[in-house]
Amino acid sequence: MDVGRGISLEEGEIAFEFVRASGPGGQNVNKVATAVKLYFDVDRSPSLTEALKRRLRELAGRRIGSTGVLVIDARRFRTQEANRRDALERLRQLILRAAVPPRPRRPTRPSAAARARRMEKKKRRSTLKQARQKPHPGME
Repeated sequence: MDVGRGISLEEGEIAFEFVRASGPGGQNVNKVATAVKLYFDVDRSPSLTEALKRRLRELAGRRIGSTGVLVIDARRFRTQEANRRDALERLRQLILRAAVPPRPRRPTRPSAAARARRMEKKKRRSTLKQARQKPHPGME
């Protein structure tokens, strides 16, 4: 399967399980296994780099188990083939999002003017709060 950005997966890396879906569909829902569970072992995939695997694990969140297997549950459509295509497309989109490396953060510092404004604001607030207090005896 060609994912894009120079990434392609072998057919053997992806496994499917077909289960019965809930929801509308009449008696067909009780007879035909139209929902698809796609399994992709991220940790053992030879097609992905280590950095890509790490970002994919972060993006997948709870869809990835402790064993490193990504599970995508597709049950949006009423046919098995449409759900299979949907699951593959969702896997493809997830891998493409993980393929974009995050931009490195450049540390910044507040300007001298911003620091001065902050200190001025603190002084004004302090003066306001002091004005609200009752005068202490002997401090007149």
